[in-house]
Amino acid sequence: MALLLVALCLLMSTAAAAQSEGNGSAPALDFEFYRARIEPMFLVKRPGNVRCVECHVRGAGALKLEPLINDAWTEEASRRNLAAVSVFVVPGNPRASRLLQHPLTRESGGDPFHGGGKHWVATNAEYRTLAAWVRGAAGRTPTTGKTVLRILQTNAAGDDTHVIDPATNRVVDLINDVRIPHGVTSMPDGSLVFISDEALHTLDVVDARSLSVVKRIPLTGRPNNVAITRDGRKVYVGIREAPGALDVIDTATLTRVKTVPVEGDVHNVYVTPDGRFAVAGSIPRSTISIVDTTSDHMVRTIKMSAGIRPMAFDTKPDGSTRRIFVQLSNYHGFAAVDFDSGRELTRIEHPSIPGVHPHRDGLQTAPAHGLEVSPDGKQLWSTSKVYGYAYVHALPDLKEIARVFVGQHPEWLTFTPDGRRAYVAAAGDNQTFVVDTKTFKEVARINVGQVPKRIGTAVLQTY
Repeated sequence: MALLLVALCLLMSTAAAAQSEGNGSAPALDFEFYRARIEPMFLVKRPGNVRCVECHVRGAGALKLEPLINDAWTEEASRRNLAAVSVFVVPGNPRASRLLQHPLTRESGGDPFHGGGKHWVATNAEYRTLAAWVRGAAGRTPTTGKTVLRILQTNAAGDDTHVIDPATNRVVDLINDVRIPHGVTSMPDGSLVFISDEALHTLDVVDARSLSVVKRIPLTGRPNNVAITRDGRKVYVGIREAPGALDVIDTATLTRVKTVPVEGDVHNVYVTPDGRFAVAGSIPRSTISIVDTTSDHMVRTIKMSAGIRPMAFDTKPDGSTRRIFVQLSNYHGFAAVDFDSGRELTRIEHPSIPGVHPHRDGLQTAPAHGLEVSPDGKQLWSTSKVYGYAYVHALPDLKEIARVFVGQHPEWLTFTPDGRRAYVAAAGDNQTFVVDTKTFKEVARINVGQVPKRIGTAVLQTY
């Protein structure tokens, strides 16, 4: 109580003394915003730094945070934390607030020294979110109306996800502290990012504005890939442990609300373009399980001759799903399967590329492991880890129209919404390759993290 009174007194005095960066009275510091967006930053492990909580729970630097219970704070503890944190904030003025300036690099105008090290530059998403709160941002899920297009590159041998600006093809930020990130998806409104965490067996929820992990949702087993429904109400998480399941996550409550048994442990999961079905593939059982997204019940399975790797879909004129394209274990190419009947229609094997030495090491029984249909539905791209190329086929006739080098051990790929650029994760080069989809020429190579594999396109809310 004494700490609370001291904090409130200091807060009132600084608020009275300080003006905001413009004119007018200083804004209040909103608790709901603090708890949902600011406090989780104290729990993030950033490269080269310990978590803020490790020192400040002991009272380092006169900022003492409450003890954690199961790596979280109760609401009462969070209110006491806010009182302690507020001492280091000048409402309305981020540049005068030691909470922001102390961990900010000197090059960005931060304080000369911070005993906990430097955590941010001024352009960092966490810093921008802190500044927005100091300026008066309020509510648990504020909508700014400002969004940005981003490419999200997860790094399978790391604990980070690189955030790429497709306008410049530069890495503009990082999502830290998701250990062995696998699948990535995002809310349609750009408010949240979801990344499956293989190390912790959780679905990690990332605030799109701060790019901090704000919640870890426990799952029923080790996750692999994820998919979100078109309306953003549910995320399906593939569970890569026998007997196999899809965990269903409610995005409003951020809780697991159901586990759907499927045929075999799940490597990849998708939602069909019309939103009606979740489609899950199993490597050991060689099965494709189809789940109704309204009832969350499995409706049928399709049996293949080999393990199910990446999949993609094309559509009928009415928007319903026409074919499943699927890459298979130990097959250098892909198969086309009729969605309604489950009948395999054809297989297309990728031919060798003259003058290019084939790589057979580290294929993990997946010589072809990246498959995507372009946004306009006219191209199907399939990556080859054997040759380091993407093979491009025209739709609907599946005639090969191009081959383009996309790095060593290329994995998944994604497109910009206009379809003009393809982004390919080159796991063997620790790079993301950018290709023009009309000229099939390389545009850029972007250095990312360790063994990049899954990749996605997102529109994210920002400040």
